[in-house]
Amino acid sequence: MPSAPSPRIALLGFSIECNKFAPPATAEDFAARASASSAELLAETRAANPRITPEMPGFVAAMDRSGPWTPVPLRLAQAQPNGPVVHAFFAELMREWRQGLEAAKPLDGVYVCSHGAGLTTEDDDPDGALLAMAREVVGPDVPIVATFDLHANVSERMLESIDLFVGYRTNPHLDMRERGEEAGLAMRELLAGLKPKHARIRLPIVPPTVTLLTAGGPYAELIRLGQQRMSPEILNVSVMGGFAYSDTAKNGLTVIVTARRDAGIAQGLATEIARLGWENRERFRTKLTSLEDAAAMAAAVGADPSRPALCFADVADNPGGGGRGNTTYMLKAFLRAGAKGVLLGIFNDAPLAEEAHSLGLGARFRARFNRAERQSFSRPFEADATVRALSDGNCVGRRGIVAGRKVALGKSAALELGGITVVVISNRQQCADPVFFETFGLDIAKARSVIVKSRGHFRGGFDEFFRSEQIIEVDCPGLTSPMLERFQWTRLPRPVVPLDAEVRWTPPDTLLSPSGRG
Repeated sequence: MPSAPSPRIALLGFSIECNKFAPPATAEDFAARASASSAELLAETRAANPRITPEMPGFVAAMDRSGPWTPVPLRLAQAQPNGPVVHAFFAELMREWRQGLEAAKPLDGVYVCSHGAGLTTEDDDPDGALLAMAREVVGPDVPIVATFDLHANVSERMLESIDLFVGYRTNPHLDMRERGEEAGLAMRELLAGLKPKHARIRLPIVPPTVTLLTAGGPYAELIRLGQQRMSPEILNVSVMGGFAYSDTAKNGLTVIVTARRDAGIAQGLATEIARLGWENRERFRTKLTSLEDAAAMAAAVGADPSRPALCFADVADNPGGGGRGNTTYMLKAFLRAGAKGVLLGIFNDAPLAEEAHSLGLGARFRARFNRAERQSFSRPFEADATVRALSDGNCVGRRGIVAGRKVALGKSAALELGGITVVVISNRQQCADPVFFETFGLDIAKARSVIVKSRGHFRGGFDEFFRSEQIIEVDCPGLTSPMLERFQWTRLPRPVVPLDAEVRWTPPDTLLSPSGRG
C-alpha cells in the first residue's frame, strides 16, 4: 500500500532505567529530567540544545529530510535512572497516551522513544504495556517503530507489538541520535508497505554492567558480528545486554534480528550471534580493584608527578543506574590515604550545596555529607572544608552522552577537603562529562586523580584525558555494584551466568510468532 502524501506519525515515549533496589520514581522525578508535553515536544526535538535524549530529535530530523509528513506529538516522559515508577503515575501516563492516540486517528505510523528496562511498583514490563496499548489503539496495519537503550530487558510483549526494534549499538551511548535517524528512515520503508520479520533469542546470561562496553570485550564482539553480517535483506540487528538490577523474568542478554522479508535469514543470524555469546559466557564476569588498593594508587600518583594521572570509577554508586550519587566510601578512603590533587564528582547532596551557597566563596566550615539521607549506602560523613567555587548548575554538555544537551545540576559547589576537591550538586546526575568540573574552573588536565560517580558513560566524556589503561574500576558497596552475588534476586530467571555454576543453553529451532513480530 503506498504511503499517504503527508503521513501522520504519532511521537511519544517512556524512558527510564529502573533499579528494583532504589527508591521509587515519582512524577517529580520525571518533571526534573526531560519530560515534554504534547505542546512542547516538537519544539524540543528541533532545539539547538534540547533537554531530551537525542533519539526523538534524530527521528524527527530523518523524517524531515526524507519527505513530507505530519508529526503528531504526544507526551514524552523521561527520568533519571531510579527505582520502580509509582504505578499510579504510570497509569496516568497510559491514560494520556491512549487518549492522545485515539484523538489523533487516523494515524499512518507511531514512533515510541522507549528504554526497555522500566518497572513500576506493580508491573515488571511497563514498556511492553505501552507498546501493546499503542498497537491496540492503532490496529494491526499501522507501523510502530521503537528505539531502545542497549540495557533493555526484552519481553515477548514488546516485540509482538511493534514492527521494528532499534537498539543502541554503543556503550557509552554515543549513537542515540543515529538510532533515532535509523528508525525514521525505516519508518519510510514501512509506510511504503514493508512487512519485516523478527527473530529473538535470549541467553541465560545477565551481564554485569561493566562487561557491556562496546569499544572492546565480549559484548562488543557480538555487536560487531551483527554489523558485519548486515545485508540488503537485514533491516536491523540489536543485541541487548539488559539491566540486571531490574530483577525481572525477562532479564537476559537478547539478540533481535529483523529481516525485510525472510524470517529464516533473521533466525539464522540471531542464532549465529547467540552462539558466539554463549561461547564467551565466562568473559561476562566482573574484575574490580579493591578500595584499599585504589586509595594507595591515588596516594602514589599524587606524590609522584612523573606518573600518569588516574581516573577512578565509583561504579557501585552510579546515578546512571539508580545509584544515589552520594556514597562516601572513596572519599573517606582517599582522605585517609593522604591522596593529593584529587577531583571527585559529582556528589549529590542538596542540603550541603545549599549551605555552601549561604556561606559564600572562601568560607571554611564543617561539611556534613548526607545529613538528611536514610539510604543504606548513603552514610553520614563530616570533614573540614573550604568553599572554592559556586554555580547555579545550569550548563550545556560538552562531550559524550550529554553533549549539546541542557543539564540542570541545581545549586552546586566545589568544596576543598585537604587534597580532594569535591563537586557537590543538588539534582542527581552521573559524572559523564568534563563540563561538570569545568563549570567550577577546575582543570582536569592538572589533576593527579579524578573520581567519577559513573559506571561507563564517563569514558565517552573523559577519553580526552584518560586512556583505557588509566581507568580503574573500584569495588565499593552500592546500589549499582557489578558484584551481582551481593544482591537478593527474586525474579531473575535462574540459573544464569555469572550467578550460577551450572548453566546450560541449547540454540532453539525458532522463536518466531505467527505474525513474525515476536
